[in-house]
Amino acid sequence: MMLMLEPRHVGKVLGRPVTSLLDLSDAVELGLPKTSLRHVVRRVFSDAAEQRALMNRVIPEATYKRRRDRLSPAESGRTERLARVIAMAEDVWQDPAQTRRFLTAPHAELGGKAPIDAALTELGARQAEEIMARILYGLPA
Repeated sequence: MMLMLEPRHVGKVLGRPVTSLLDLSDAVELGLPKTSLRHVVRRVFSDAAEQRALMNRVIPEATYKRRRDRLSPAESGRTERLARVIAMAEDVWQDPAQTRRFLTAPHAELGGKAPIDAALTELGARQAEEIMARILYGLPA
């Protein structure tokens, strides 16, 4: 049971306009702007150290500093994946504090990982999305 998320909402989390999945796919393939990663981590963490820690899990700090304008396609893919999970959590909870709580709290179905940490891999992101879809439809999660 997979919930289809509006590409525009993912774009909002990324801090850039996105009109379709094709548009999002093209942006990831081209390389998202470096600023997109900053937009994503700010949706979850207000503390600069926590933001930096998550950014460093997507791209090492020294590499980020060397990048001129764009992330690599692989880094962009990780950034998009985080944005997709965050956007879905925002849709499910409709409350920033509850969204943050879900994203950062360990979850038993993710092996004790927080959904934001699980979302660093495609399979982990899918598992987090599945949990949210079950919550949205009133099923046990």
